[in-house]
Amino acid sequence: MSHHGEDRAGTRLPEGVPPVRRPRWLPRLPPGPWRDRRNKLLCIAAALGIGASLWAYWLTYTDVRDRATSEDQVAEACAGIVDAEAAMDLRGGVVRASPGSGDNDELRLDALPGSCQIYRVPGPGKSDGLFSLIVRTSADDAPMNVVGDETWLEPFGHREDREFRPDDVTRRADHAEPRPLGDGALGHYSDDSVTVRADCASGNPASLQVTARADYDDVSDEDRRILAELARGSAAQAASRLKCDSQLSRIPMQLKTPERELRAPKAANASCAWYGRHLDESRRGRLPDRMLEAPTGAMSTTETCLLAASPTSVREIAPHLSGSQREYADRALTHSPWWMRTASFFGAETESVAFEGLDDYEYVKAGTAGGGAGPGVWWASSACDGRPAVHTLTVSYTYDDVVLDRLPALFRAYVEGITERRGCTDVEFPAPSAFEAD
Repeated sequence: MSHHGEDRAGTRLPEGVPPVRRPRWLPRLPPGPWRDRRNKLLCIAAALGIGASLWAYWLTYTDVRDRATSEDQVAEACAGIVDAEAAMDLRGGVVRASPGSGDNDELRLDALPGSCQIYRVPGPGKSDGLFSLIVRTSADDAPMNVVGDETWLEPFGHREDREFRPDDVTRRADHAEPRPLGDGALGHYSDDSVTVRADCASGNPASLQVTARADYDDVSDEDRRILAELARGSAAQAASRLKCDSQLSRIPMQLKTPERELRAPKAANASCAWYGRHLDESRRGRLPDRMLEAPTGAMSTTETCLLAASPTSVREIAPHLSGSQREYADRALTHSPWWMRTASFFGAETESVAFEGLDDYEYVKAGTAGGGAGPGVWWASSACDGRPAVHTLTVSYTYDDVVLDRLPALFRAYVEGITERRGCTDVEFPAPSAFEAD
């Protein structure tokens, strides 16, 4: 036992210095080889601990360095208008990312429309999608708002998955219909993308549209919020660079998770409410028995409603068809489901609405009405709060002949419903001949 003021070896300690006590967990060893081995083990453990700390520090330093380098590459690829630090927070946080190497993967504001595509790099020689930023303006060669039955606009089944669809092909859409950001003045969002628009007070272009899209599945609510910040920030930067004088409102506090499951029309109470009322006033017949809607915004510049026929409905209709229509019914159960979509555009958005014609895009002009079964697109016009509006109907190419006789009344119900709700006047409808078979 050591005396007060002495350590274990009996050395006299300075006044006020307590003696060093052996930890209870450390066994007492007599002098000899075992004590020497224990001391060596303790030294080795200490050295390993220091080495592990240094290795952890090196890994952290490497990650910070690689992330900073990636942020610089992202910013450069996206014309310096994107918040690269925020983009790297997608998917729970990314350490390494890289822009694509193709001609369409780097954004240039002097050659719009354009986009940049960024990939996550999880390891050497590996990459997968992170996000894309797409910038369009009303002055571009290509329209901002495309309607029609184009392959990339079809709502059911990714192109590569057509042969592997489930039995119920229209139960769930690939993407949600666009929902308004707040009152809709700022733009809209879907399950994996956010689009922010800016009206330019003067000059050319008249409007600007920026979309931030996640290029991976299972986008979280937090990721959707980041996409919204990316879209708004990039729109502000692009507007400044393009001399577009515009005021962008704030992003709303909540971005509720969008629905992708189609429901019965009787449940509609938002952008498809007009259809539920229309079916109450008439027999459904060959018309769709499912819908996918979105909330309406008082200032929305884009509003849509998706309608589709269930497999049960297709099978009920098929026996009453003949010739090519019967073949269309068979295809509707596999790779060409029956669907239609209404879409309205307001204000500056009407300057860039088009569908694909035989040779090039054909633009829909505000103040006119027309359409036909050829492109499967019909449109009407009106004036809402002194600004132009265009109202469109798209019917899938295997479905338009099946329901052609019902389309005039359906389209009128849609246009009357939305123009009444939005307080629009000067409505122009297509002539009856527009709904005749080609």
